[in-house]
Amino acid sequence: MLLSILTLLIGQALAAPSPLSVKVGQASPQAYASTSDLKYKLSAVAAPVSGAGNPGGASTWSLSIDDTQVGYKQKISGFGGSVTDATVTVINALPADKRSQLLRQLVTSDGANFALLRHTIAASDLSGPPAYTYDDSNGNADPNMNNFNLGDRGTAMAKLLAELKGIRPDLTIFGSPWSAPGWMKYVLTGNANNNWLDTQYYKQYAQYFVKYLQAYAGLGIKVDAITIQNEPLNNQGGGHVTMYQTADEAAKVTHDYIGPALRAAGLNTQIWAYDHNTDQPSYPQTVLNTASEFVQATAWHCYAGNLDWTVLTNFHNANPGKSQYMTECWTSPQTSWYQSSKNTVGPLQNWAEGSLMWTLGTWTEAADGTFGPYIQGGCATCRGLFVVDKNAGTYQFTVDYYMLAQFSKFIPKGATILSGTGSYSYDGYAGIQSVASKNPDGTRTVVIENTFGNDIYLTLSTASGQKWSGNLMANSVTTWILP
Repeated sequence: MLLSILTLLIGQALAAPSPLSVKVGQASPQAYASTSDLKYKLSAVAAPVSGAGNPGGASTWSLSIDDTQVGYKQKISGFGGSVTDATVTVINALPADKRSQLLRQLVTSDGANFALLRHTIAASDLSGPPAYTYDDSNGNADPNMNNFNLGDRGTAMAKLLAELKGIRPDLTIFGSPWSAPGWMKYVLTGNANNNWLDTQYYKQYAQYFVKYLQAYAGLGIKVDAITIQNEPLNNQGGGHVTMYQTADEAAKVTHDYIGPALRAAGLNTQIWAYDHNTDQPSYPQTVLNTASEFVQATAWHCYAGNLDWTVLTNFHNANPGKSQYMTECWTSPQTSWYQSSKNTVGPLQNWAEGSLMWTLGTWTEAADGTFGPYIQGGCATCRGLFVVDKNAGTYQFTVDYYMLAQFSKFIPKGATILSGTGSYSYDGYAGIQSVASKNPDGTRTVVIENTFGNDIYLTLSTASGQKWSGNLMANSVTTWILP
């Protein structure tokens, strides 16, 4: 009998990855993992055991978390990606049944359970040409905003967002513009000279946001927050849609124009400052110093040359009442398998309330190595968290989707991040990085990224007096759910 039981257990351990089935508030631990080679994709794996366990000959690592109230940090708003015009295009190219299935897999527990989405206000670099805004007016000044119009693409964007929010009503959605209308500055695209707001149109710039928010609401989608300019320090020409904006100007237009205009219109839309890299924290600080009453959060991107997410902890210490988010990090065949996990765990360790990748969806890779749709000068090699094969009418999730979903599927909206120790990466980013949460149902989630090329046997100690241990596969992200 003993031999039979051992044979059964060994057979279960060696079986193919089992389907995902999460039990809310479960009485026993669970574990799920995704590997860089995608042999495991949110797959159930051996659960951690109580106590020290038996590492055998495996390398070992120790982590600790403070799951008492002393260790409580920020509450989570969610995880997700950017809904660009490219995303709308590829989603709407799918057959109805596949499209419906995909939407549910994006924002429900059928899949990644994304709870936070960013959308582009008019054209971005991931729009099909030509570039556009919601008030182009044939390039002529339109100070009374009589020609404001979402157009076909803006309408399609709003309708898709409304559909997603219908599937998941607690979805948080925020919008970011790549540029004001061309007549409010000097040229919409193609020139890095004079690529900033004309001061005489500050009032119209504020009303542009009001009209956009009202137009989206008219199509059934309430936008929860805005950033007033994507990457304001990016003054790229060559056809790319950008607009340069100094910190002082952002502070002024937020305090004197946009904030008051939203209030006057009866809109409670939040304003998130900056929306750019961690190497210029003085920028959002300048905005907060002037316009704090109108600004609820700061948004950060992952593109700083010497990326250091501890900037967010320093910023939190200086501005403890303000939220922070990691709002953009590109994914591509050119980025590592851990691009989405690395740029989620780092921000979460440093007070971010959510993390989003760029972008949600694109076409499959073309023969020339591009994805898209994209605009001239834009990110031709950006690959979505899912890719759509237009000819086959199918979609496929990428490695970046699965690594991000190791967080989004198991750290729910409203969870509280816990302080912890033991995470470390060597030069080249080989190491163990982890973040944990206390969930509304009383369970605890621990997400561990193993970027070593070998398995690691992990022991986790909790401030509440528990010890858990288990195996982490090489080059994987593993999620433990503890009772």
